[in-house]
Amino acid sequence: MASMNHSSGSEMHNMDHNHTNMAMMHMTFFWGSNAQILFSGWPGTRAGMYALALIFVFVLSVLVEWLSNGQLIKPGASNVKAGLVQTLMHAIRVGLAYIVMLAIMSFNVGILLVAVAGHAIGFLLFGSRVFKHSEMPPYVKTSDLPPMSC
Repeated sequence: MASMNHSSGSEMHNMDHNHTNMAMMHMTFFWGSNAQILFSGWPGTRAGMYALALIFVFVLSVLVEWLSNGQLIKPGASNVKAGLVQTLMHAIRVGLAYIVMLAIMSFNVGILLVAVAGHAIGFLLFGSRVFKHSEMPPYVKTSDLPPMSC
């Protein structure tokens, strides 16, 4: 019986190449700067680019906490304007949180550690009482957005 495989050599090469890229993805946590984070080929094998990726994820995590605990809407703003600002802030916060989650899914321990550190530092700066100037009465709304829920 004749072979049913009608693929050209270049198609088979592309399939092999794609399979090789898939095999390089880690499915367990690992240490090291040779990782793929968010984009194909980024940060690559250079230590400087890996450090940039760590800083990027750290800053995104801090921004998520800033948006979660910030008060950008001024008292007395109209409900429509305040609602639109809240919706925009919520969309940005969720988008950034998903980007951090996808970065962590690279299974790189360095990325996980800087994401947790970014959230912790962000909460310390913007959500905790450490840098508040006065006593906070109980049940006072401290941010424009409700807490994140997964």
